[in-house]
Amino acid sequence: MPVEVILKTKIEGLGSEADIVSVKPGYARNFLIPKDFAAPATLATKRQVEELRRKRAEREANELNEAQELAGKLGKLKLVFILESGEGQNKVFGAITNQDIANKLKEAGHEVDRKRIDLPKPIKDLGEHEVILKLTTDVHAKLNITVNHPAPKEASATAEAPDARGGKKPKAKKD
Repeated sequence: MPVEVILKTKIEGLGSEADIVSVKPGYARNFLIPKDFAAPATLATKRQVEELRRKRAEREANELNEAQELAGKLGKLKLVFILESGEGQNKVFGAITNQDIANKLKEAGHEVDRKRIDLPKPIKDLGEHEVILKLTTDVHAKLNITVNHPAPKEASATAEAPDARGGKKPKAKKD
């Protein structure tokens, strides 16, 4: 027989704070209530639901504002990745994953969880790419990513190359 509890915090897959949910008695007794994630739904606690709903509305409004602000900043941002590629090919050696993008965003000063980056498959081609970031259920941001070749190396290093044996060239003998 399910038990009704009032959630104090957001629990993924169950609900947000101030929601009255029905759960199995063992789940409520052994996990939700001892960890202070929920309280039993009695007449007295149901009166406290309004306070929790007000806090929830404030939190959700703040999260929405922060997500919209971040989406605006990320829309202007352009990330550049440098990957090796074959001579004259558009395929690169390696790939850019959502973890690479999250690390690059962190370097740029924007903390985004890698799970929020919607990348169906790793990027393995040179050029411009557009990636969608799901900041909240309502706010999405488009991020521009460019994958380039590395800068070409100069051939001036061959002028001072050591002998093929790895040592110095022998000096000429004087007789």
